[in-house]
Amino acid sequence: MKTVLSTKILTPAQKELFLNSGLGLVEYDALKIDFLNVEIPLDCSNYIFTSKNAVAAFLNQVKGAEVSKFNTFCVGEKTKALLEQNGLNVIEMANNASELGKNIVKNHKNEHFLFLCGNKRRDELPELLTENNIQFKEVEVYRTELNPKAFQRDFEGILFFSPSGIRSYLLENNMGNSTLFCIGDTTATEARKHSTQIITANKPTVENVLVQAIK
Repeated sequence: MKTVLSTKILTPAQKELFLNSGLGLVEYDALKIDFLNVEIPLDCSNYIFTSKNAVAAFLNQVKGAEVSKFNTFCVGEKTKALLEQNGLNVIEMANNASELGKNIVKNHKNEHFLFLCGNKRRDELPELLTENNIQFKEVEVYRTELNPKAFQRDFEGILFFSPSGIRSYLLENNMGNSTLFCIGDTTATEARKHSTQIITANKPTVENVLVQAIK
């Protein structure tokens, strides 16, 4: 049986996709998330989120508060869904941080923003805002730590969801002849340093990565 390794523990609904595929699935978390004990300023109108982890940190601090007054700007459909499920108003959603930054520059040039992020956040968004004189403050609300694990075997396919996940996997393993399935262009760019057998998801969702692997 061909076997795929997921570098993220999947939800039961995501695993369902694999059940009838005839593929074996091995999964683990290549990354560990630690939330920081920081006070998030709640006197800002506009909040930027590039991950669900940043949203989780924010929601933890606004429990019981009236959240409909906050405007949010985010990367990814799943992040948008999480914000909306919790009563937050999503003004802009983009598929990646660079696209979100361009939308903010184009449509919200005179606003002030609070960017909630992790320690591995990429530079494109803050650089775009700085270059265009958009006022923002950055608060690190979580840390992503590598969580390496050695596998004494090869996999036909490996699912990657971030550049950090690739770096974590490679601390104890090599790519061998595996096909690498990547959630987006940023992850695929990192993967290309180590392999030519790369397939990038059509949409930056975990489900789409799984569908590509099953195909």
